[in-house]
Amino acid sequence: MSEADRLARRFEENRPRLRAVAQRMLGSGAEAEDAVQDTWLRLSRADIAGIDNLPGWLTTTVGRVCLDRLRTCTARPEQPWDTAGPAPDPTNGDPVDPEREAELTESVGRALLVILDTLAPTERFVFVLHDMFAISFEEIAAVVDRTPAAVRQIASRARRRVHQDGTVRETDPARQRRVVEAFLAASREGRFDDLVSLLDPHVVMRADPVAAGLGSPAETHGSAAIAGFFNGRAQAALPAYVDGLPGAVVNLGGAVQLVLCFIVTDRIIGIEVAADPALLATLDLSVGERR
Repeated sequence: MSEADRLARRFEENRPRLRAVAQRMLGSGAEAEDAVQDTWLRLSRADIAGIDNLPGWLTTTVGRVCLDRLRTCTARPEQPWDTAGPAPDPTNGDPVDPEREAELTESVGRALLVILDTLAPTERFVFVLHDMFAISFEEIAAVVDRTPAAVRQIASRARRRVHQDGTVRETDPARQRRVVEAFLAASREGRFDDLVSLLDPHVVMRADPVAAGLGSPAETHGSAAIAGFFNGRAQAALPAYVDGLPGAVVNLGGAVQLVLCFIVTDRIIGIEVAADPALLATLDLSVGERR
């Protein structure tokens, strides 16, 4: 198999994820498919040797494509929301996965798309990539030319606007909180299989340098590895909200020493571990409260 064929195969493996990102960003199946194809063109012209994480590169690139479209198309033509995604093209070799299509249909609800359409392009970009696809603030910051701290604030602002409408089931804080509480309980009680079941297979955990110095891995991928890390831990973790997302805090001497922030869709897709005092001071923490 040639290098071009291998690259095409890897792109097709990521196509459902890219389509989901574009669908959430643009709200139209046809426009989403165009954005995915544009992403393929950019990949075909890129220096592949310089790409360490292809799925992450593709996700941020399709997000950038969509962000550019949202910024330049000041008057997009009216068209109905396509909640099921674009119809599969029987000639493109992309087989229909009924389970995947049903999952996409459920996760891209009409209510969520309508709410997202009220966000400014940058807010929408940050919210979709971080809260729905667990892309780090550092990666997003490089795309929007902001600092990670500024991107975090943008995400928090967008999250508050989205959560104002309780009909948006996919981002309901109470439902997300239940998933996190179940995860913390399984962690404390050493229930490895339950931890794995609550984590997306492709979950990513990232820790800031201070947290890494305290024993957290800087970056960990996969449900089994992350479940293994948490198995038997979280004994001192208290449920909390962190910038509007469900999370947990660990107190020492009456002060917050460590913060865990969970990104939840149907399962946990991302975990951020923070211990840098400068960062902790900027977080909006609500310990033991429900919003």
